[in-house]
Amino acid sequence: MKDKINKIIVYLDELYPDARCELEYQKDYELLIATVLSAQCTDKRVNEVTKVLWQKYDIFTLSKANVKDIEQIIRPVGSYTKKASYLLLIAKSLVFNYNGHVPNNREYLESLPGVGRKTCNVVLANLYGVPTIAVDTHVERVSKRLKLAYQKDSVWQVEQKLMRKFPKEKWSRLHHQLVLFGRYKCKAIKPECKDCKLQDLCVYYKKR
Repeated sequence: MKDKINKIIVYLDELYPDARCELEYQKDYELLIATVLSAQCTDKRVNEVTKVLWQKYDIFTLSKANVKDIEQIIRPVGSYTKKASYLLLIAKSLVFNYNGHVPNNREYLESLPGVGRKTCNVVLANLYGVPTIAVDTHVERVSKRLKLAYQKDSVWQVEQKLMRKFPKEKWSRLHHQLVLFGRYKCKAIKPECKDCKLQDLCVYYKKR
């Protein structure tokens, strides 16, 4: 297993030596909002929407915005009525409880509407350097193809297994690398297997 883990680390370092979050943000709350919007949506589209959103609002004016106005802006990300409601409630809570800042507080963040463990992990890792592995659809798919987790495993189980298998100091970087690997190479449809150096570890490739 150690050799397998080292092989994955080396290859991902080779492919994505400067892996980072592809969501664009300038302020802490912008990352939180962008991550909430990214559910079932591409980072590229979220970045287009948040650019418009933050031209009109900051966290304080967003907390007082008309939800219909928010809906119109974020419509392209999908589930916009639900997400607009989330954004308004998140903004109100951040302004009331933390003067508009995003705290290093997992319990509080996970209590916010639209903020689950994955979103919280992304925010804490990027804002505060907390070692986490956020498991999105890309990370889950890659993990199961490389037999780092079972096909039947839940997202929580995948996260726990990755944390046990990889060194803690690698977790946050690994998350970004696995996301990029799953997004651009080990894709859900038509993955680019031909020159992949992890073919011998991959269940999907062997089945093909």
